[in-house]
This record gives sequence, structure tokens and C-alpha cells, in this order.
Amino acid sequence: MGLFGGNYERAGSGIAKNAPKKKGFFRYMEIFGRKFWKLIELNLLYFLFFLPLLGAGLLFLLVRSSVGVFLAGVCLILFAVLIGPATAAFMKILKNFVMEKPTFMVSEFFRTMRSEFKHSLVVGLLDCLLVCCIAAACYVYPQLIEQTGSKFFYVLFAITLSVGLIVLLMNFYMFLMMVSTNLSLKNVLKNSFALSVVALKTNVITLLILVAVIAIYLLVFLFVNIRYSMILLFTLPFMPTSWLGLLVAFQCYPIIQKYIINPYYEQRGEVNPELLDTVSEEETVFEDMGGKEKPIEPKAKKSEKRSGGSRSHKGKIIS
Repeated sequence: MGLFGGNYERAGSGIAKNAPKKKGFFRYMEIFGRKFWKLIELNLLYFLFFLPLLGAGLLFLLVRSSVGVFLAGVCLILFAVLIGPATAAFMKILKNFVMEKPTFMVSEFFRTMRSEFKHSLVVGLLDCLLVCCIAAACYVYPQLIEQTGSKFFYVLFAITLSVGLIVLLMNFYMFLMMVSTNLSLKNVLKNSFALSVVALKTNVITLLILVAVIAIYLLVFLFVNIRYSMILLFTLPFMPTSWLGLLVAFQCYPIIQKYIINPYYEQRGEVNPELLDTVSEEETVFEDMGGKEKPIEPKAKKSEKRSGGSRSHKGKIIS
């Protein structure tokens, strides 16, 4: 394996066109196994955008001066600006993995950051603001409840956590929808809210898995010998963010297809191009030899130009 690269010139025997596709957990594991090293590379690429946040934390802890506070503030602002576009690009790559589309990961990542910068910046800033509000609520409301004993603060605390939970479920869809449709930001938010309710069962299952993995990490850090917990800490640049992101894309993108993308094409009397994986045998001119070809060893390198593009879908607005 080459980091952010690989030997793309060596051709294997191919994949049979009509090979049966696995479903559910087995298909997820098949994609996971096939893209294992790519997921590690993607995790590392995405982790780079968390470095300003880590830098801010270190500055707050180590530099006890106004300069340190200023630099930490700059790092926090940089993180808030970049994390939304980086997450949009992150989910675009994972969606391509789920759809089993060939992807030049690094170039596609930064291309998506540029093309979706405006909307993803707004969503990223709103997410950061909400995280700050929830963190403040978790710190302030318990103290107010203890000091006053008023049940009113219980209500406010519950409302804050409920809003946070709803927005978390919306995040399962917002970035995926943003990179997959031409909907306005207003309609992306509206549809994401609707899908957080419509697909509640899938959302709850996905959320429980995410919580379980995060809980395992936290328990290791809190109760396991620091020598071993530090080993786990050093794995964070390589896992498990991309693994969990793949789970979200695997679970949620088919729902976006079902309720947002497919209805748009059905209204036009067309079929979603993503579903046109095969053509009928009557229209086939050449026989598909996937799975039958002999592996081809790479020849001497020649200079070549790459060109590519992406197609963005219109989408139905859930009313």
C-alpha cells in the first residue's frame, strides 16, 4: 500500500457483471474489507482538519498568556471554518465507496471542498455553535438545578439535549444530501429534518452503534492502564472515524435515494442513473468478461492526462 496512492496499473481478473450482491451487514463488511486501506488514508486526511482544534487545546493548556489565548482563538476559528467543507468532502468519498464508484480520493476530496464550500461552511458553523451551546448547558444547568432546586431548569436542559439529538440525526443526511443533490441549503435542512423522523429506526440503530464505539474508547481512556490507552489514542488519526462515517453513508444514503433522488426522476418518467448498473442482454453488443479475464501486469509508465467529472442530482423536497 502506498499512502494516498497505489498501483492502479495492475489489472486483476475483474468483477463479474452479474455477480450477486450481498446485503446488509455482509455487504458493509465486503465494502469495508475492499476499502480498508483507503479508509485509513481517508481517516488520516480528515484528521488533518482537526489539528487546529488540537492546537487550540494545547495552547490553552501550555501557554498561559494573552498571546496564547489569541493564537488558540485563531485556531478555533480556523477549525470552525474548515470542518464543514472537510466533512462534506469526507462524506462524498464515503458515498462513492458505498456506491462502489472509482474515486481519486485526494483530488475528489479537495474538489468537493471547493464546490460545496459555501453551504457546508454554514452547516459546519451551526454545528460548532450547537456543540458549544450543549457543552455550556451540560455545565451550567446541573449547577443551577443544584443551587435552586427548580424543575424549570430540568425542562430547559431536556429541551437543549433534545435539540442536540435531532441535529445529530440531521447530520447523518445533511452533508450526504449536499454532495448528492442540487437542493438549496434551506431544502437540505428541511429534508434532513424530515428524514431524521421518517427513517427513525435506521437512525436509532446507526446512533447506537456510534455511541457504542465512542463509549468503548472513553471507557478505555478512563479505566485502562494509561500505557494501553495512549496506544489507542495514537490510532485516532487512522481510525475509527472513517469506519463510522462509512456506516453512516451505508445506512443513510439509500434513504436519500429512496425519498429524495428517486422520486425526482420518477416524476420526470426517468430512472435514477445510479440505479442503472446494467443494461438488458438484448442491448449488449460485447460480452462482459468481468471475472474471466487474466490478470494484466503493468507496462512501462507513459505520461497520460486524467479527466473526470461528477454528476449532481436534482432532488425532491419532502413536504
